[in-house]
Amino acid sequence: MRATSIAAFAAVLAVAGPAAAEVVELSETSFRSRHTVQIDAPPERVYAALGEIGRWWDPAHTYSGKAENMTLELKPGGCFCEQVGAGGVRHGVVVLALPGQTLRLDAPLGPLQEEGVAAAYTFAIKAAGGGAEVTQTLHVGGARPGMPAQLAALVDQVLGQALLGLERYLETGEGG
Repeated sequence: MRATSIAAFAAVLAVAGPAAAEVVELSETSFRSRHTVQIDAPPERVYAALGEIGRWWDPAHTYSGKAENMTLELKPGGCFCEQVGAGGVRHGVVVLALPGQTLRLDAPLGPLQEEGVAAAYTFAIKAAGGGAEVTQTLHVGGARPGMPAQLAALVDQVLGQALLGLERYLETGEGG
């Protein structure tokens, strides 16, 4: 990992503001982040909104600076991608798509890409209280020793803000 990548990621987080850290597991070579929210929308609508990522993802956490450049295809093999000028970035690939229930991606996000780690990014959705409970997890493994201690809290903060952006979008129509 280049020091500039860590510094750039930290700078993006500084702009975004604080969020509660939810790193639930941390080892020398892996970590797991988990966030749960209650959303006032049925599970099927929550699942569909995941595919509207360009409307709720925080533009501060993009390469292009524009959330509308983000796309997420809700099907196996679907791309979680971002248009960046004449190029782009593949943030992840859908590996499990169960409408209204679960969306899982192989997605080493942000600075994790250049580390060559494996990362399972999951949205588990279930009916609760007239709406939906959404639990978002990111499990990262295969890291070089010490890397999780450097990046886990930063990545966790971005993911927590992303889930709050989804909640805000579904409940108010406003994005990330």
